[in-house]
Amino acid sequence: MSELDQYDYFLPSDLIAQSPKQNRPDARLLVVDRKHKSFLHSHIRDFPELLRPGDALVLNDTRVVPARLVGYRTATGGHWEGLFLEESSEGLWRIMGKTRGKLSPGETVTLQDPEGRDALHLCLGTKLAGGIWVAKPDSDEETFALLDRVGRVPLPPYIRKGEMVDADRQRYQTVFARTPGAVAAPTAGLHFTEPLLRRLAGRGVTLCRLTLHVGLGTFRPVTAEKLADHEMHSEWGSLDEPTAERINAARRAGGRIVAVGTTCVRVLETAVGPDGTLRPFLGQTDLFIRPPYEFRAVDALLTNFHLPKTTLLVLARTFGGDELIRKAYEEAIAEQYRFYSYGDAMLIV
Repeated sequence: MSELDQYDYFLPSDLIAQSPKQNRPDARLLVVDRKHKSFLHSHIRDFPELLRPGDALVLNDTRVVPARLVGYRTATGGHWEGLFLEESSEGLWRIMGKTRGKLSPGETVTLQDPEGRDALHLCLGTKLAGGIWVAKPDSDEETFALLDRVGRVPLPPYIRKGEMVDADRQRYQTVFARTPGAVAAPTAGLHFTEPLLRRLAGRGVTLCRLTLHVGLGTFRPVTAEKLADHEMHSEWGSLDEPTAERINAARRAGGRIVAVGTTCVRVLETAVGPDGTLRPFLGQTDLFIRPPYEFRAVDALLTNFHLPKTTLLVLARTFGGDELIRKAYEEAIAEQYRFYSYGDAMLIV
């Protein structure tokens, strides 16, 4: 068995959640205790009682943009689908797209809004590595406003084959989303509601926010047989000085640093110094957390269940202990937890 094969597992397809719980905190929560090697079955609504006064809860405030694009090749009428990745300082888009036949630089794609109306033209420019195109929209409208008008929620393909319904615009977004730029949701944060956040604050938990714009590479499976050979994707993140100091102060006072999601873990572990002190961070991180990584910034992790052979699963098993998290997944499957983006969660303490 290769190193990568150790991160594979079988999941019955009926355990892949197609929609979230109507009341977000009703999602189930598997609590994994690393010290006692034990499991506790709970719910997100009980999460505040599982934390301690003085703990710092770190949330990712990235906002998912409607990045899925649908249209047709203007010249031929052939169907085209794509994904907006980012905008350059010159106003050019980086996109991925698929269609029948071969696209050529200079070709135009007509984008259609969710009602199927022609809304915008994209002129394709340079083709970059990895199937990414540089494209220019024929509009002076601000990019995120434009995407709100013509784009669709970029659901992963295991949810209704990526086809959104109107409710997904709200459901596939955290209640604390603020900074637009993600093409996928930081899914552990989807469980929270404003009342739940107020309960956490009322318990004496310090709520802290950072930003990591979740990129397409997050969900791509690892293909290299050895983890060390995997080329890790890069994502933009930000941790400002006041927030770093609040987290440091919580730890100095004896509180735990509880990361909501692997995205928060990546920023915190990128920003931490050798002495365990967090410093402000702004820029790209390509940190790939894999064995034998030693965590310096994070004490507990709330995370959803991840796809096989992904960097997210590798991170979770590195943090929780390989054998223990492997058993936790077996427990979750046996107890019929709901998996992936709209599914249940696990708290590793």
